[in-house]
Amino acid sequence: MGVPAEMPKKSKFTKVTDKRKIKEKEEDKQEVASQLPEPKGYRILIALPSPEDKTSGGIYKTETELHTEEIATVVGFVLKMGKDCYDDKKKFPSGAWCKEGDWIVFRAFTGTRLKIHGKEFRIINDDNVEAVVEDPRGIERV
Repeated sequence: MGVPAEMPKKSKFTKVTDKRKIKEKEEDKQEVASQLPEPKGYRILIALPSPEDKTSGGIYKTETELHTEEIATVVGFVLKMGKDCYDDKKKFPSGAWCKEGDWIVFRAFTGTRLKIHGKEFRIINDDNVEAVVEDPRGIERV
């Protein structure tokens, strides 16, 4: 059976173009990933959760409200840790308070704030971690 006249056949050129697009997307992902800073010393790189854009009653929040929630958040996801985190046995006799991949609670407005491609991150000190939580949903600053 032949291909219907309205459906063009895929040429070798199309396959090459598709492979180039895939390669470009992979390179873009690597570029974004390489832009994440590498925390040094006893510092921790935290990704912040995006605030909900609606209230529990379904009302949309203003940009100002969303921004305030984002910068005042008290929870974050540990992306990377500096090599000296929790090495001070006198200060941390029971060992590390958290590890990469943990959701943590920390003081509001703590750390160095930075934005990469519209997403906010923080770099905090290892002793700024207040708690580790399994599920950060529903936790907000009061």
